[in-house]
Amino acid sequence: MKNNEQKSEEWKEGFNPFINSDSKILILGSFPSVKSREVGFYYGNPQNRFWKTVALAVNDRVPVSTKEKKDFLVKHRIALWDVMEKSTISGSSDGDLNYHTGVPADIKSVINSAENIKLIICNGKKAFEVFSDIYPDCNILSVYLTSTSSANPRFNQEQWIETIKKALSK
Repeated sequence: MKNNEQKSEEWKEGFNPFINSDSKILILGSFPSVKSREVGFYYGNPQNRFWKTVALAVNDRVPVSTKEKKDFLVKHRIALWDVMEKSTISGSSDGDLNYHTGVPADIKSVINSAENIKLIICNGKKAFEVFSDIYPDCNILSVYLTSTSSANPRFNQEQWIETIKKALSK
């Protein structure tokens, strides 16, 4: 791409929340990556460290298919969603995500309907910034953990594992 060309921005739809009444942890990403949108489910890029890290935290095998991933989440009482439902984004980078012009997820309605949620984990700085900006009065503990994206050199797997283990043990 030449310097004077702009990236084309198209409206993209995110996923519905994956949650059930037994969920204890809600993990919020920013917006599905290109690869996730292609496969139709969260953290679909095999290079993303999300599934491997969560599997280590709960001492289970890494799920591969979408069905296995959904069963895994239900079994371990983990819910997933993104802070944005709809946005203009040209790739997968959080830097391309403009939450001021996008449609934020109605996280409050999900939290209100899921009484067992005790912790919200924001997967990456952008997810945490958007969540904190839109829902500053959330009464559920929310934490920022480094993004599981393979593009993130600062990923802290130990912190993820410790946080998940602690939340699920309560």
